[in-house]
Amino acid sequence: MERFRTTDGISIAYRRWGDPSARPPVVLHHGFIVDAVTNFEAPGVVAALVGAGRHVIAPDARGHGASGKPHDTAAYGEERMARDLIQLLDHLGMREIDLVGYSMGAVVSAIFAANHDRVRRLVLSGVGAAVAELGGLDVRAMPPSEVAAVLLTESRSAIESSPAVGFRTLADALGADRVALAAQANAANRTPIALERITAPTLVLAGADDPLAVRPQDLAAAIPGARSRVVSGDHMTTLRSPAYLPALLDFLNS
Repeated sequence: MERFRTTDGISIAYRRWGDPSARPPVVLHHGFIVDAVTNFEAPGVVAALVGAGRHVIAPDARGHGASGKPHDTAAYGEERMARDLIQLLDHLGMREIDLVGYSMGAVVSAIFAANHDRVRRLVLSGVGAAVAELGGLDVRAMPPSEVAAVLLTESRSAIESSPAVGFRTLADALGADRVALAAQANAANRTPIALERITAPTLVLAGADDPLAVRPQDLAAAIPGARSRVVSGDHMTTLRSPAYLPALLDFLNS
């Protein structure tokens, strides 16, 4: 694990796997609550990329994993995380990357790719039409206020009756900082993303049973030249679909 400090003083942890090659590194940006290891190393994404000869870099977003965890809502939001990503690339001296984002990380990746020309290929996973229609994750399926409330409450009955109980269960299992995560939930991006400015070839790769990734074809239609692919799985299992890694590798390495 390595670290750098952002311009607003947050320590960002990141990991690297594999060796640099003629192709650009693959940067992986994880989803909400989890970290790079849980989201990408555990289901075998990192190993598959390294096995295909790719150099892989994955940060832990602010508020997550081993990175700094301020409790101020103003310190969060996917736009801030996209700025952290550009600072990571500048820190490493990297000009061009392939970028893969999952869920919250896909929103970060879309914002990044819409504002910087450093992405050669872009993969947005765990998201669908809401990124185009709402500017972020699908709050129609899960309101951020409900997620924040279940993360902060100490009432067992409130936790168990909440439709967002899965977020609390995961946060508790990982020993996450729930106050920091609630701050991110409240700061989640809700402003339009200039998807029409994305110039990188883009794949929207979603699970068929993922309620947070409905109508991925509509997201792809909002990005010039993008295409969508649906594999088996829900929000927690899409990365383990037998079809996910072949689709990812074929797109990134073609």
